[in-house]
Amino acid sequence: MAISAPHSVKEGRVLSVEGNGEKEGKAVGDRLDDLGIERVSGVDSSSPQCKKLGDIESLALESEGDVVIGGFFPLHYFTSEPQHSYQSKPRITPCSGFDYRAFRWMMTMVFAVEEINHNSNLLPGIKLGYRIMDSCDNVHSSLQALLSLATSSKHLRTTKSKSSTCLSGSPISAVIGLASSSPTRAIAQVLGPFNIPLVSYFATCTCLTDKRLYPSFLRTVPSDLFQVRGLVQLVTFLDWFWVGTIGTTDDYSHYGIQSFSNQFKQQGGCVAFHLTIPKSPTSAEIQEMADSLQSSIAKVVVVFATEGQLLDLFLELVQRNVTGLQWVASEAWVTASLLTSPHFHPLLEGTLGFSFPGVRIPGLKEFLLNVHPSPKMPVCTGSEDLSLTASSYTDVSQVRISYNVYKAVYAIAHALHSLLNCDSAEYSNGICEKHKHFTTRQFLYHLRTVNFTNQFEEKVYFDSNGEPVPLYDIINWQKDSKGEIRFIKLGSYDGSAPLGQQLQIKQNTIIWTLGQSKVPVSQCSAPCSPGSRQARRPGEPHCCFDCLPCADGEISNQTGSTECIKCPESSWSDKDRVKCVAGVEEFLSFYDTMGIILVALTLLGVILTSIITAVFHHFRTTPIVKANNSELSFLLLLSLKLCFLCSLVFIGQPSVWTCRLRQAAFGISFVICLSCLLVKTIVVLLAFQTSVPGSRGLRLFGPSQQRTMILCTTAPQIFLCTGWLLGAPPFPFKNPAYQASTGKIVVECKEPWPPGFYLVLGYIGLLAFVCLLLAFLGRKLPDTFNEAKLITFSMLIFWAVWISFIPAHVSSPGKFSVAVEIFAILASSFGLLLCIFVPKCYIILLHPEKNIKKGMTGKLKS
Repeated sequence: MAISAPHSVKEGRVLSVEGNGEKEGKAVGDRLDDLGIERVSGVDSSSPQCKKLGDIESLALESEGDVVIGGFFPLHYFTSEPQHSYQSKPRITPCSGFDYRAFRWMMTMVFAVEEINHNSNLLPGIKLGYRIMDSCDNVHSSLQALLSLATSSKHLRTTKSKSSTCLSGSPISAVIGLASSSPTRAIAQVLGPFNIPLVSYFATCTCLTDKRLYPSFLRTVPSDLFQVRGLVQLVTFLDWFWVGTIGTTDDYSHYGIQSFSNQFKQQGGCVAFHLTIPKSPTSAEIQEMADSLQSSIAKVVVVFATEGQLLDLFLELVQRNVTGLQWVASEAWVTASLLTSPHFHPLLEGTLGFSFPGVRIPGLKEFLLNVHPSPKMPVCTGSEDLSLTASSYTDVSQVRISYNVYKAVYAIAHALHSLLNCDSAEYSNGICEKHKHFTTRQFLYHLRTVNFTNQFEEKVYFDSNGEPVPLYDIINWQKDSKGEIRFIKLGSYDGSAPLGQQLQIKQNTIIWTLGQSKVPVSQCSAPCSPGSRQARRPGEPHCCFDCLPCADGEISNQTGSTECIKCPESSWSDKDRVKCVAGVEEFLSFYDTMGIILVALTLLGVILTSIITAVFHHFRTTPIVKANNSELSFLLLLSLKLCFLCSLVFIGQPSVWTCRLRQAAFGISFVICLSCLLVKTIVVLLAFQTSVPGSRGLRLFGPSQQRTMILCTTAPQIFLCTGWLLGAPPFPFKNPAYQASTGKIVVECKEPWPPGFYLVLGYIGLLAFVCLLLAFLGRKLPDTFNEAKLITFSMLIFWAVWISFIPAHVSSPGKFSVAVEIFAILASSFGLLLCIFVPKCYIILLHPEKNIKKGMTGKLKS
C-alpha cells in the first residue's frame, strides 16, 4: 500500500555526493542481479550503468530538496518468502498487515523535515527532501527498497560523469531506518563501504555495535546490551529465577535472548524453556508452542519479538483461555497498541517491560490529523475527522519510537548545518553553502560528532559506537476506569548510572497479571525454609532442588539458603536449626549425682586412711606396727591419703591449674605409694634372709637406705611430670565432638602431648609390676604376718583395676572418661588400703593377744 504525500512531488535537486570508487560499485552490482536489478553497459564499457526493472517500486513518500534523506519504515509487517524460478523476471513480493504505528513513525519523519525546512536557524537556505520506502520488516524487501531508492532513474543524476556506479553516486546523503535488526544489518552492510550514514530509530541488536562490519551505522536507540542488563536486574529484583523466553529467528531476538540467558544464569537464574517463533509459523507450530507454555510451571515469560510476530501465538493462547502468565516485554512490543484490544486483556494485563523515554512533540498530532490519502487512491472521501478515531496512529500522548525518528532527522540536520558552514561569519546573508561539494565520508564524520540539546532539554550525541545514552522507562499495562489498557510509567533504568542505582521502580504501584497486586511467583522449587538447605537434583537446573534439614550443629536462618552455617565452637543449633544458642558446657561437677558419689567415696577413703593412721600411731610401739619399719607404714598411709585426695582435682570445671595439677598429683602420689610397697616387699625378703647364717642383707638395707630407695624411685616420676608440665602442659578445652549426639560441649583438659600421660602411667605400672613380682616370690615365707601375701593380693587388684581402666577410659564419652579415671584411682587406693592395713588393724583392735613378738614369728600356740 503506497501512501502519497499531500505535497507536490517534484524532482529534488541533489548536492554533489562523492562516491567511493568503481570497485565498490561492482561489488554491489553483483548483489543487484540477485534482487532483480539489471546492469547494462553504457558508452564506456568500464562504467556500467544500472537499469531498474519495472514493478519493484516500494516507494511510500517522496519530496524534492537540496539534500535528500532516505527513510525505511515497516508499513507492513508480514511478507511471504520470495520464490524465484530464475527463468523469468522476479516480481515484487507483496506485503500485508498494515501497521498504523509504523505509519506514524514515517509521518513523524515527514513532520521533522517540514519543521526543519521552516526553521530559519537550522540549515538556512537549504531545503531537506526525503524519499521514504516500505521495508515490510523483511530483509529481502528492505534490500529491494534500498536499491530502488539509490538507483531511481529520476534521481540518478550527480555532478560527476556518467561513469558513476550505482551506490557510489547515490543521491541519498543519509538513510533513516530500519525498525528491525536483521533488515538493518543487511542495509548497513551495503551502505557501509560507501560511508553512507544509516541512522536507526529502532534496531537495538548488540551485533550492530561492530564498527568493522557496520562503519557507517548509528542509532538514536540504545543497544540491547543495556536493555538486557536492565531486564536481568528487573527479574532478579522481583525474585524471578525460573522464567521462560520467547523469541524469533531474527538477529534482534537471537542476540537479545542469548545475552539475557547468559547474564540471567550468571545471576543465579534458570531459563525454564525457550520458544522460537518461525518467520511464517504454521498452525501446528503455534499449537505446539502454546502447549509448551501451558505445561510449563514457569509463570514469567520474557519476550524479544515484535507485535506482528507475536500475534498468532497470542491469539491461540486467548482462544485457549490461558491466563496467569506474567509477560516481560522488550521495547519492541511493550507499547504496541495492536495488542491492547479487549480481546487480549485476560492474557496481557499486567505486562511489564522496558520502553524508550516518551515525549509529547508539539504540533505532531495536528500534523498527523491533517494528512489525507492521495486523490489517486480514494480510500476515504478526504473529509473524515481523524481526531475522532482511536488508533496507534493518532495516539501521540507519549511518543517513543517516533521520538527516536524525530531525533534522527534533527541529528542529520545539525550535521549538515556544521558541514555546510551554516554558522560561518563570512556569509553575511546568513545562509549555508548551498553548492558546496562534500563526500559521504565528510558527512559521516560530522554526523558522528554532532552534539546539541533539543527542545526537550535532552542532549543528543553519539558515543564511539554511534549510540546514545541508554535510558529506558519501565512500563506497566494497567486498565483505566474505562477498562482500556494504558501504558503506565512506574520506573526507569539508566544504563550509564553507577551499579546499584541504575534500576528505579515503584513496586507497590505495579499491577500484575489478572489485575493482581501481589508479585507472581515463578519457581521450579519453593525456596527452602530456614533450618534447611537446597540440594540440587541430579540432571536438572540448579533452580530445581530438594530441601534437606541442616545437620546438628549447623543452621540456616534465611529462606532459600544453599548452605548451612556451622555454629561456633561454644554454640549449638536449636531444635529448629535456625539459630545458634550457647552450648551447654558439660563436665564432672561436684553437684552431679556421679560427682557427689565420687566425692563421698574420696572422703570415705581419706577418713578411713586417717582412722588407720591414728590406730597405728596409737599402737606404734606394738610389734605388728614396728614390723617392716613403722616409718614406711606411715609414709604409705600418707601417700594413700594423697591418692584419695588427688581424685578431687579431677572433679569440677577444668581450669589451667587443675589441668596441670591433676595428672602430676596422681602420678607422683601413686609412685610414692608403690615405692613404699616396693621397699616393704624388699624388707620382708631381706628379713627372711636374716635367719640364714651369715646373712647381712637386712643390716645393709636399713632405714636410711630405705628412704634413699623411695627417693630414687620417686625422682624419675617427678622429673617426668615437671618436664611434661613445662614443655606441653594440659589446658582447658571445649570439645564439640560430642555435640552431635548430646547437644552439649564437653569441657575437658586437653593434652597436647598424649605420650606424657602414658609415660606417667607406664612408670607406675613398672613399679607395680616389680612390686608384684617380688611380693609373689616372698608370699610363702614362714612369717605369721608376712606382708608379701597382702602386697601380692593388693597388687593383683591394682593391676586388674588399671588394665581395665585403659579401654574404659578410651571408650567413655565426655565426662565419663574423667569418672572412669577417678574410679580407677579410688578403686586401686581402696585396694591397697584394705588389703594391707585392715588385716593389721583387725589384729590390733580385735586380737591384741596376737600382737606380740612370738605372734610375729609364728611361735605362739593356739
